[in-house]
Amino acid sequence: MTAAEGALSRGLAARPLFIATIFLGSFLLFLIQPMLGRMALPTLGGAPAVWNVAMLFYQAMLLAGYVYAHAISRMAQRRQTIVHLAVFAVAALTLPISLADVGGRETLPPMLWLLALLGASIGPVFFVVAAQAPLMQSWYARVDDPAAADPYFLYAASNAGSLLALLAYPFAVEPYLRLKEQAWLWSGGFVVLALLVAFCARRPARDPAPAAEAAPPATWRERAVWTVLAAVPSGLLLSTTTHLTTDIVAVPLLWVVPLALYLVTFIVAFSMGGAIFVKQAKMASPILLLLLGGYTFLAQGVFALLMALTNLVLLFVVALALHGHLAGRRPPPSQLTDYYLWISLGGVIGGFFSAIVAPLVFDWVYEHPILLVCAAALIPAKPLTKRIGMLWKGRRGLVLDIVLPLVSLVASWWVHTELILADRAETAAPALAIIALAAVLSIGRRLTFAACFGALMLGLGGWQAIAISRIELARERSFFGIYTIKADGARLIRQLEHGTTLHGVQSLIPDLQSEPQSYYAKGSGVAEAFAALPKIAGRFAKVGYVGLGAGSLSCFAQPGQGWTAFEIDPLVVRIARDERLFTYISRCTPDLRVVMGDARLSLAKEPRHTYDLIAIDAFTSDAIPMHLMTEEAFKVYAGALKPDGVLMVHISNRHIDLQPVIASIANDMGWTARVRDHTPYDPGLAGIDYSRSIWVALTPTETRMQDLMYGGGAGPAGWALLRERPGLEPWTDDFASIIPVLKQQ
Repeated sequence: MTAAEGALSRGLAARPLFIATIFLGSFLLFLIQPMLGRMALPTLGGAPAVWNVAMLFYQAMLLAGYVYAHAISRMAQRRQTIVHLAVFAVAALTLPISLADVGGRETLPPMLWLLALLGASIGPVFFVVAAQAPLMQSWYARVDDPAAADPYFLYAASNAGSLLALLAYPFAVEPYLRLKEQAWLWSGGFVVLALLVAFCARRPARDPAPAAEAAPPATWRERAVWTVLAAVPSGLLLSTTTHLTTDIVAVPLLWVVPLALYLVTFIVAFSMGGAIFVKQAKMASPILLLLLGGYTFLAQGVFALLMALTNLVLLFVVALALHGHLAGRRPPPSQLTDYYLWISLGGVIGGFFSAIVAPLVFDWVYEHPILLVCAAALIPAKPLTKRIGMLWKGRRGLVLDIVLPLVSLVASWWVHTELILADRAETAAPALAIIALAAVLSIGRRLTFAACFGALMLGLGGWQAIAISRIELARERSFFGIYTIKADGARLIRQLEHGTTLHGVQSLIPDLQSEPQSYYAKGSGVAEAFAALPKIAGRFAKVGYVGLGAGSLSCFAQPGQGWTAFEIDPLVVRIARDERLFTYISRCTPDLRVVMGDARLSLAKEPRHTYDLIAIDAFTSDAIPMHLMTEEAFKVYAGALKPDGVLMVHISNRHIDLQPVIASIANDMGWTARVRDHTPYDPGLAGIDYSRSIWVALTPTETRMQDLMYGGGAGPAGWALLRERPGLEPWTDDFASIIPVLKQQ
């Protein structure tokens, strides 16, 4: 074997090593994110703002890792190896993964304190692992392997590792391993990664080329294109997730699906055979944007699940087209780390827009249609036929660039007037056809097509959404969600909706405005508990409830009782106290004490044994704030309750069966538990809106439970033992999974 053949053989043998190293690094990156989230949840609470800031931290640290990889990639190979392994050694001093003890929580703004906590807890290890994908590809480009001339296929291996970790954590890690075991497993993976990096460092056959011999650097214009092509899919990922989970359908683990599809588009776009799929995505994207994206503002109601599916299809095809275009513009391997740096910056920009800016600026998920229009303006599609392409030649094309968007905009208002407001589809059809024709003709003229596509969305619900946003008090948005207040003149009720879930109803009939509706109707478990309360705790009972909503529970208050509400969202408090919207609080508990912040943290600060009854009603849509359903959380509730107090937990949920979870916790704590699944009689009268509800009552003794059941009037026959699941362990801060308790749909 000649020296050249030997070098080639070693180069071919190096390929699996680099693939394994990059795969493992990305796997560890995406494994640590949900793991740390589970660790931090009991400390930080379940606010979406926590997740938004955490996601921003991850993207920023990824960018920092890419900057570091780019900075050291010009060093001699030996020096790169020494520096990188030294950084690994320093980061290893923070193992095993755990929450750091960071001071300043009471003095620093919450966002800064959280960033400090994340940085101190996982900053060093996240930083060094984040650098693996670009740095290992840079090293591989200097291996004697024919494939090293175009090492970007390794980016597919990176995203495959991310995808596997994303799916593995909720289905294979969290259900079987406690957090301490997860931390040690991750730490072991980190050590293995360091060893693989050391082996990889011996493979490059040459040092990086001197700057004078390297390919010329990319222009700033090209870097800007890379950034934008990465930013739009990144923002679209988060906006699609928000749109699905807050405005279409709330299903546990649904957030996994958009992220998985997003990662698959990277895998396909950067794979060796991905070009054919990218070409098809570019051809299909404009048509799918019109057929599926045009209905973005109408994605609610009976077709919610279908709309959810179409949103996922659209995300996949559009992201594949944009990522494929990004992959097609990749530079020579000598500029590889620069390329990934700007891609990472684009990801940060897109994520920052959707996660931080949009909730502050918009009262609805307007970022989603905005990003769809941006995608339409970026996808390099071609005219559908050569004849259509000829229409755009010369001055005629410039005229059409102006006329078609203007005509489409006027037609969109006609569609809004006739279809949305007057429900006259036959008179709206011609205007809708004009917009569709203009959009189809403009495929290939990206800005013109984007304008016509935007006009289509405006006509199909966009103008209506904007009109609602201009109505005072009709819709509000915070980090915690989108709240819509609807007055139904026919049914004479006002509703508070949080995304897709009803969070409060009040009658518009004056005589019924002090009567709790929906889940709190007469005969519901919580109504029975409050009816029994004076008999079991006396006139001066102390009551606490978690989750203010519209304030419905306040109207169970009786003279002499002391009431406290625990609420995390200041916007909910403002809505509930605004007498133009809801009057439960002003009518029934004008002196209601409201404690702001995460309920578990707030209750832990309350004087011990204060409350005779605590009601937990804090679920956001059908999502479960898991930190409120662990054994440690229930011990916090027990500490705030009097020794013979009553705990009520609302568990109505379309997707998760929480009875076995609470039964397991009650058994461990030695408490007695009963469940009341109540479907109230609906008289069909205006001003009344009752809903089925499932409430669990927990008491420290069976005697107190008997007092509760008889005192409310339903008696033991109205309550049932909780459904148990053999082998199901109680949820704890260290171990919990919703997979075993998902309902069979």
